[in-house]
Amino acid sequence: MTIWMQGEYMHFEILVEDISGKTALEILVPKIINTEQHTFIIHSYKGIGHIPQGLKSTSDPKKRILLDQLPRLIQGYGNTFASYLPDYHAVLIIICDIDDRCLSAFRKELLDIVNSCEPKPKTQFCIAIEEGEAWYLGDLTAVKAVYPSAKQAVLNSYTNDDICGTWEKLADAVYSGGVQKLSKLGWQGIGKEKATWAERISPLMDIDNNQSPSFCYFRDQLRRLSGH
Repeated sequence: MTIWMQGEYMHFEILVEDISGKTALEILVPKIINTEQHTFIIHSYKGIGHIPQGLKSTSDPKKRILLDQLPRLIQGYGNTFASYLPDYHAVLIIICDIDDRCLSAFRKELLDIVNSCEPKPKTQFCIAIEEGEAWYLGDLTAVKAVYPSAKQAVLNSYTNDDICGTWEKLADAVYSGGVQKLSKLGWQGIGKEKATWAERISPLMDIDNNQSPSFCYFRDQLRRLSGH
């Protein structure tokens, strides 16, 4: 068994449930880890879905629904990581929204998947309370730098990582016409706006002063795993 020592090379395979999450993470991860020493790849999916009964993936992989495919994905990474050379260290990081799930029960379901695999990949779950937009709202300075006319009353009404409809809250604060107007564009239009938020807000985020507990957990786990 290889023992990983702090400061050694680490490769991160990061799974996230949508393209806007991938956009944000491709900007944020290099702020957290030393990309001259460590490497990472981010894979986006088309929604979160549900963990399948019996931990057997039965849905079409081409649909790319994260939790539906998770048992198959984790086993695949377990096999892949086990085939790496002894001095090649890799970890699978899965970022998903809790939405309306019970946090402790959801975490247990996720760990049950890992424990059912042999060999087991080194896996870290990072659960965003509500949605990834909570991470943007954890840095109101960045939000207001991008959107100077953001509605302060709406921003002030937000409690970090509160289950409240986070993307809707951000839309009401920064989008002309708010969530009511944005929703009329359908999920494709909403997804496009979420991608815009990721592209514009993420570069200005101060990773050391974010007020979102779930973002801080993600940041701190990456630092721990990369030896910083």
